[in-house]
Amino acid sequence: MMTEDTIAGISTAVGQSGISIIRISGPEAFSIADGVFKGKESVKLQPSQTIRYGKIYRDNGDLLDEVLLAKMAAPRSYTREDVVEISCHGGYTIARALLDLLYQKGARPAEPGEFTKRAFLNGRIDLTQAEAVMDIIQARTERVSKVAARQLEGALSDKINGMRERLIALLANIEVNLDYPEYDAEEVTLSQAYEETTAVIEELNRLIESFRYGKVLREGLEVVIAGRPNVGKSSLMNRLARKNKSIVTDIPGTTRDVVEEYVNIKGIPVKLMDTAGVHQTEDYVEQLGVERTLKAIDEADLVIILEDAARPEESFDPTVNEKVCSANKPFIRVFNKIDLMSQEHLSELKKANPQALFLSVSEDKGIEALEESIFAFASENRQDADNQVLITNTRHELQLKKARDQLSAALEAINGGMTLDMVALDLKGALEELGRITGHHADEDVVHAIFSRFCLGK
Repeated sequence: MMTEDTIAGISTAVGQSGISIIRISGPEAFSIADGVFKGKESVKLQPSQTIRYGKIYRDNGDLLDEVLLAKMAAPRSYTREDVVEISCHGGYTIARALLDLLYQKGARPAEPGEFTKRAFLNGRIDLTQAEAVMDIIQARTERVSKVAARQLEGALSDKINGMRERLIALLANIEVNLDYPEYDAEEVTLSQAYEETTAVIEELNRLIESFRYGKVLREGLEVVIAGRPNVGKSSLMNRLARKNKSIVTDIPGTTRDVVEEYVNIKGIPVKLMDTAGVHQTEDYVEQLGVERTLKAIDEADLVIILEDAARPEESFDPTVNEKVCSANKPFIRVFNKIDLMSQEHLSELKKANPQALFLSVSEDKGIEALEESIFAFASENRQDADNQVLITNTRHELQLKKARDQLSAALEAINGGMTLDMVALDLKGALEELGRITGHHADEDVVHAIFSRFCLGK
């Protein structure tokens, strides 16, 4: 599906930088580029997949910039259309002026994600690969980018297409039986349908189960540090964030709001939240801080309940513990300030709290064990995730569940003694749900919604 118009946009971030890249895609890309670029030869005569040095001139003949121009003729380009990429000097002024020149020559402004959308519509990538492009752009850690890169390579697409091919083969076999009933092979075909459908459901279950970890990788894990005032919450926040994000003083109640920071814990993006100490207070501002702490616990994926090892009974917070239990939140109990107590008392405390972690933020002890616990919770021991096909997208999980429901209905039809044509209806439904993931049966509104989330120039 080649488009009739030609689009242009800035593909690098707007602002001061070494270079900016202007991308042009469409049937008039080369002629539009020729209207502004003067090099050794015209863009139309320049060999494909080559780069040329030249200059950009305004319509009045004034020099705008010295640039490099890359030419990619269809179909060997990102969009499978004729594409030109002009690398000019960075900065808003030059890039904007060059873009305006291209618009004057006949290009129109690219919409968000339109280059990638054209790559999808022209069959270069499927919908899961297009979504992986945005995941790579937004990746906060190397582990996240690796998972997205595997999806861009087609790992998830191959998995989905493999299941679709099995269902298509099964449906073809059923159609043969329906068209030639004289061979009386319905019983055999129903048996095969049961086996194949069960096998595909097992594959779907594995993918669906991977979503919990995949969602954490893509969106991050929300971890709240909660506890009484002056137990070291802000100090722990700063240590995990490796920056002075929260104010630390000896005065109880310094933190009165929820302070947030994204941190990288062993490849897992973690949204870390330092909260106000929970305690009874007449101070209205502190009361608001306590309310926000309790709300943060409600919304968190994991809670670190921090206590003072040197005064465990005094620092135990029944309100936080009650909130964590009532909200059924996973938690890690952590005792800080072990440097302030004797080995004898520390041993007794460890014996009384065998599941807890013990650390000293001031002496940098026990931090790695806490990071390991957070990683273990997030990954559920999926250390080999780099080599797995993971579901990281809520849309994919929803479609997989719908496909599984259709296949479960097919199994019920087989067990209930239904005829092949009734079984085929459910199998076709599952096939369509899987096709909506890759774009084989994509709704126009869904496609538009996906690409509208992209940044300009991509």
